[in-house]
Amino acid sequence: MLAKNKPSLLVTIGAIAVLVGGGVAAYFALTARRTIRDVPLGANIVPQDALLAVSVSTAPQKWQTLQQYGTSQSQAAFEQLLIQWRDRIFTDQGYNFEQDIQPWIGNEVMMAWLPDPALVSGQPSPSGDTPRQSPMASARILLLPIANPLRAQEILSARKSLNQGEILERNYRGIDIFETQGRLQNYSIAVLGREFLLVSDDPRATDRAIDTYHGDSSLAATPGYSAAIQQIRNSQAFAQVYLNIPVAASLASMTAAQPIPPESLAQLKRHQGFATTAILRDNGINFQGVSWLRPNTDRKLTVGNSTDGMLRRIPDTAIMTLGGTNLKQFWSDYNQGANANPIAPFNPQALAATLQESIGMELQRDFLSWMDGEFSLSVIPGISNPNTPQRFMAGLVFMVRASDRNAADNALQQLDEILRGRGFQVGDAQLNGQPVVQWTSPYGGFTVLRGWLDGDVAFVNLGAPVANQIIPQPQTAISSSSLFRQTFPSSLSPKHGNFYINVEQVFNRQNLSLPPLPPQQEVWVNAIQSIGLTTAVIDNHTSRYDLFVNLKSAAVSTDNQEN
Repeated sequence: MLAKNKPSLLVTIGAIAVLVGGGVAAYFALTARRTIRDVPLGANIVPQDALLAVSVSTAPQKWQTLQQYGTSQSQAAFEQLLIQWRDRIFTDQGYNFEQDIQPWIGNEVMMAWLPDPALVSGQPSPSGDTPRQSPMASARILLLPIANPLRAQEILSARKSLNQGEILERNYRGIDIFETQGRLQNYSIAVLGREFLLVSDDPRATDRAIDTYHGDSSLAATPGYSAAIQQIRNSQAFAQVYLNIPVAASLASMTAAQPIPPESLAQLKRHQGFATTAILRDNGINFQGVSWLRPNTDRKLTVGNSTDGMLRRIPDTAIMTLGGTNLKQFWSDYNQGANANPIAPFNPQALAATLQESIGMELQRDFLSWMDGEFSLSVIPGISNPNTPQRFMAGLVFMVRASDRNAADNALQQLDEILRGRGFQVGDAQLNGQPVVQWTSPYGGFTVLRGWLDGDVAFVNLGAPVANQIIPQPQTAISSSSLFRQTFPSSLSPKHGNFYINVEQVFNRQNLSLPPLPPQQEVWVNAIQSIGLTTAVIDNHTSRYDLFVNLKSAAVSTDNQEN
């Protein structure tokens, strides 16, 4: 039963200060528990079924570094976000973070989102409560580590007052909880031993965190979590993020207009989790990620990394490129997960069916069967010529190393005949002294070139005619360009796949006619120079990811605007 107090935090903070300064029983309860080391501190308190957990450094210099990235507009937008977050968590409660929190707080705080258990399980809650209708409505808990208990006691003992509402006090499993009532956003606050100040926006979430504190399964005890975190642990980390994939899959299925089929949902739940560490570099943010499968799953990852041979065939004029080790395997992996992934960019089965219906050829049998080598898909701007206006501003170039040249030739020649029967002009041509095959649409204005490079690399060029930039092999490859190297500081080698996008050039309307972005999104996109992603398969259960977001500096952005 909640007992009402007067609308002042004096009694509340005084009681908390006593707990912080002299909670002997709670302290021994904490030290008696088994905690898992070398993981974010809050991971031992966050319930294991948390959807998302984010730990963030409290070091002022790291926040100052973060605020220096991007353009002046993105810096202003980021500053506004910080103000809103600070006001919601601290200022509205009568506290100033720098004066009242910073002197006693530990090195990192952790925030976690706890979905309604009924929404995750699909079963009504025992209390009969109606499940939340959206995963974004998950309750939040904030764990503030106490590095200096005496300083915390001194500061929290100071008188604070509420502008509205009242303070209610209750006890759960021996821990005193103080809750605001009658406000637009209510909070619960409790002290766990001498190490954590727990803040929550939902009393049920507070109780679940206390249950975990008393021994229920924690995030730190999640199978594979500790080992995965060690792979991306970095003493200079600014933040670390964890996503619970089985919980995310259940939520996506429960809240989607069309639930995920049970067999597809089971495939997605073979994955246990994804975690990433954010490290602040001189010119951007490096996200070092890891994903892992459940220990008892029957699925095994294919370990097959290779070198970056295909990158040497892509010119430095390319503004976007995607590449990998084995297209056949890549497609198989994507096909397995796409049906269970509500945000998959396209349905592979629908694409295969469309190909079958339109030209009568099977994707797997006629094409993928010989496409088990390196591959790349690149966007390359065309070279403007005022005498011959181009219909397309950029060309799409696909390249793949064939394992069976005879099978590839048979499939491509069959495709030639099918297109010829559909009215296309199909004929041999020469490009920089090399034979190619040209397809020209019967409706005009649309030409496709295909051919071979070095005997076993097939290529296709759609859109703007840019094949002359890969024939002969470019003298300056994209892997040699300064921006590309700056965007890939990854230590992962050999690599399984890569993705690169020159954001500034992709959103330049002289290269691609993309629709204008909403102003709120444009601010953030304009702050990014380029993005590079590297992937590698570590073993049959673990994959690694290295993402680098190359950010502009306000000084450079200002100079560019003036020029």
